[in-house]
Amino acid sequence: MSHTPAPGLVLQGITAPLRLSDFKLIAFDMDSTLINIECIDEIADAAGRKAEVAAITEAAMRGEIADYKESLRQRVALLRGVSVAHMQQVLDERLRLNPGAAELVRACKTAGLKTLLVSGGFTFFTDVVQGMLGIDWTRSNVLELQDGLLTGRLVNQAWGDICDGEEKRRMLLQTCAGMGIAPAQAIAMGDGANDLPMMSVAGLSVAYHAKPAVREKAMVAINSGGLDRLLEVLSVGPRR
Repeated sequence: MSHTPAPGLVLQGITAPLRLSDFKLIAFDMDSTLINIECIDEIADAAGRKAEVAAITEAAMRGEIADYKESLRQRVALLRGVSVAHMQQVLDERLRLNPGAAELVRACKTAGLKTLLVSGGFTFFTDVVQGMLGIDWTRSNVLELQDGLLTGRLVNQAWGDICDGEEKRRMLLQTCAGMGIAPAQAIAMGDGANDLPMMSVAGLSVAYHAKPAVREKAMVAINSGGLDRLLEVLSVGPRR
């Protein structure tokens, strides 16, 4: 069935009432999903290149750039010379949790779910958000630093080079496997085209204030209000 249970909340293809406790894992995107900003755009502001970087980010999130990894490398290259102090300023002055983020994570934990943060952003920010919300696991990118300044490059990690859409999908599946659960027992929540791969393998896909292509494919689209509006769709109660 497809219907709108309340203004700004759209359901597609959900045929039975769902309980939060039917799921065991919830995976979140970070930028513009759990938090209010696109961190890379705000870092670029310190370099005087926000408009240039933001334009690439917007095109990537809309799915208009086929090679996400290359688009990220282009944007990171434009950050060369930005100081750690400027990044800390973004963290302190601009980064805020989106409405309902803490409430949703708390409800998920109470229902017994584990939490995963998968981001095309950077560990400088994901580590802080993980601490703020008590997220169990994260995967994101590492900015290379030299003498307290960004070099314009990313650091390769043991799992690969860049956390793009495919890596988000792989991390969700890997986490499910490690937990001994089926992907159908996972929820994936995001706003951009690079979230679609993980949303496509999860049992419940949720678009939060998302780009049109993402809203169209999600089982739940939250178009107004906070992240905790998901709790209007998933009844909260004791585990079965």
